[in-house]
Amino acid sequence: MMWNGPMMGWMWAWSLLGLLVLVGLVWLVFRLTGQPAGTGPSSARRILDERYAHGEIDDEEYRRRRAGLA
Repeated sequence: MMWNGPMMGWMWAWSLLGLLVLVGLVWLVFRLTGQPAGTGPSSARRILDERYAHGEIDDEEYRRRRAGLA
């Protein structure tokens, strides 16, 4: 195989194309799956909001716990 010839440009082009496709697929997977559940303080706030919306906790408990998250 010749490393210096007209086909060398095509090898680089196909390698770059393959890398771009791989990066695009990884980006697409992360984009479609969204942020994993249970990460960061926004998750705790969301859970607290859901519990309040379902009536599991009252106003006083909601405000106390929300202040604790801040």
